[in-house]
Amino acid sequence: MKKSLFLVSIFAVALLTSCGNSMPQPEQITVNPSPLAVVGNKVNADITGTFPVKKFNKKGILTVTPVLKFDGRELVGEPVTYVGEKVKENGTTVNFKEGGKYTQSCSFDYDPAMAQSELYLRFTAKIGKKEVEVPELKVADGLVETAKMAQAEDNETVLTADKFQRIIQEMQEADIKFLIQQANLRSSETGSQSVKDLQAAIKDANNDEKKEINKLEVSGYASPDGGVELNTKLAKQRQENTQKFLQNQMKKDKVNAEIEANTTAEDWDGFQKAMEESNIQDKDLVLRVLSMYNDPEERENQIKNLSSVFKTIADDVLPALRRSRLILTTDIIGKSDEEIQKYMKEDPSQLNVEEMLYAATLTEDKTEKMAIYQKAADQFNDYRAYNNMGMLHFENGNIAEARRQYDKALAIEPNNADVHYNAALAAMADNDLPKAEEHLGKAAGTSGDLKAAQGTYYTMKGDYKAAKEAYGNSATNNAAVQQILNEDYAGARQTLNNVKEPNATTAYLLAVVGARTNDRDAVYTNMKVAIERDADLKAKAQKDIEFAKFADDEQFAAIVK
Repeated sequence: MKKSLFLVSIFAVALLTSCGNSMPQPEQITVNPSPLAVVGNKVNADITGTFPVKKFNKKGILTVTPVLKFDGRELVGEPVTYVGEKVKENGTTVNFKEGGKYTQSCSFDYDPAMAQSELYLRFTAKIGKKEVEVPELKVADGLVETAKMAQAEDNETVLTADKFQRIIQEMQEADIKFLIQQANLRSSETGSQSVKDLQAAIKDANNDEKKEINKLEVSGYASPDGGVELNTKLAKQRQENTQKFLQNQMKKDKVNAEIEANTTAEDWDGFQKAMEESNIQDKDLVLRVLSMYNDPEERENQIKNLSSVFKTIADDVLPALRRSRLILTTDIIGKSDEEIQKYMKEDPSQLNVEEMLYAATLTEDKTEKMAIYQKAADQFNDYRAYNNMGMLHFENGNIAEARRQYDKALAIEPNNADVHYNAALAAMADNDLPKAEEHLGKAAGTSGDLKAAQGTYYTMKGDYKAAKEAYGNSATNNAAVQQILNEDYAGARQTLNNVKEPNATTAYLLAVVGARTNDRDAVYTNMKVAIERDADLKAKAQKDIEFAKFADDEQFAAIVK
């Protein structure tokens, strides 16, 4: 609604002369804003006017007090005092001949009952020691509450998800070493503990119904010394001999699985890694050679030229690269959905925390979800369980309990951005804007829509410019509220038409836009939709000053009755 100035031009009830015994009211009073509006959690107004010339008694004292009346109650603001020229008491002096300016500001804490309210000026006057009666004066109506339609609940909360995986992969490796320029298998190598353990793992993966062999690899390697042709042949022979050995063992164990074969003729990658991990003196010289030369023969020649270090390399590094490698990748198959649900009901102790949190995703019943998260919290004290319970309480409108659950989550994970984001929404829903600001400051990196949450915060705070910057192109009810308050009605209409899941508030705000742009059809059409979605909006519309001009409109009255 474009700010309108409430202009009251009124002549003094009784004119004052220098010898009279009456006091004037201020004239030509302007109230800004008018109608009154809630900004943040305050109802503020600036009031200005004039005292007429030759009316303010030189011995007079006039105290002006703003009073907001609503719902049979009244709130009294801070008074200001004006005094005549001959008065020695404190106050703003008003010149008798010239008159003077009247200015006053007032601020009241917002109360939803203020939807239908009136702002009055109440006067206390004296001339000398004699009290003079000056009637109180109504100067404005209220209250535009559209800012309060920006709701924390319009923002989506963030679930802290489980890490449950139905299939988890495990990898096991074993190396078989060879002598220089040889490819024959030695019993000391094939009988090593690592090779025995890998054989047992292959057998176990084949026989266990909860396991499955995903991949079985045998790779043959040669160290990067010697000619490429020789090394290629050696790597191939080492791979083939190792594969035959493994196939024979698998046949004994009645394991049927494909073996993937690979060869690496000159293992420069393995050599570089071994050098990096070694304590060999002058290893940096060797690593520099590897970075400077790509040709294998040139690399080998340059390294051999480093006579001071090459013997150590030949003794300590190269033997480990003359090998074949066996790699088993096993799929560990987790519990089925049915098994998880069964254990959740009959014996939750059989579930780990990831399985239990996952169990909550297998039901749409919020009561059942809450019970699962509570069990996870009790059994594992996991912050995610507390956060997710907080989400459910938030969705159910139990804001106080939601905040308690978020606090419990943050006691465990004090820097978790998603929990801080959710806690900020709950604080906003509780009108605790300082706490909301604190949580938003720690929510960077959240998977939630932080910009939209910040926009909601700024709207609720009354900083509409900052809210506009935060929302950007967000298409939500809250973003539209900000646009309405910034008088961008075309933008608000477009935003509301693009809301992904329009609700009663969406339609109501479209009716507000219609009222502010004198589009009666938009008011009628959208108000009908809003009330169809939420019948409680009838009572709001009847009192909403946004629709004051429709007070005598029969068609509007029929919709909201």
